[in-house]
Amino acid sequence: MMDEDGVGGSGLREDQLITHDEMDTVIRESVESTLGTAAFQHNKVNPWTSNIVEGSLKRLAALNKPFKYIVTCALLQKSGGGMHIASTSLWDDKTDAKMTIMWENGTMHCIVTVYWLAI
Repeated sequence: MMDEDGVGGSGLREDQLITHDEMDTVIRESVESTLGTAAFQHNKVNPWTSNIVEGSLKRLAALNKPFKYIVTCALLQKSGGGMHIASTSLWDDKTDAKMTIMWENGTMHCIVTVYWLAI
């Protein structure tokens, strides 16, 4: 809830917060610009993963919001197998958050998890 100055109980103004839609767009842009229509190639997993994480962090930093970010990325070849990812967090739920974005094409899955924590 915002007071008359536009500051919520978290001490951040509404324009300083990050929405899930905003985060989804930033991460998907990074994944799309790295992977596009590429087919899975084992020897490219490390550079692709680095590019997705670094690209996401650069895009997030460009938002100029008062947050620290943690980004992880997992690339998996589509082979019919499964994968389970879980996490838990203890933080200020008024400002801090986490989001997992799943992306796939015909040959691979990309799972990016991003945490943002107010500073």
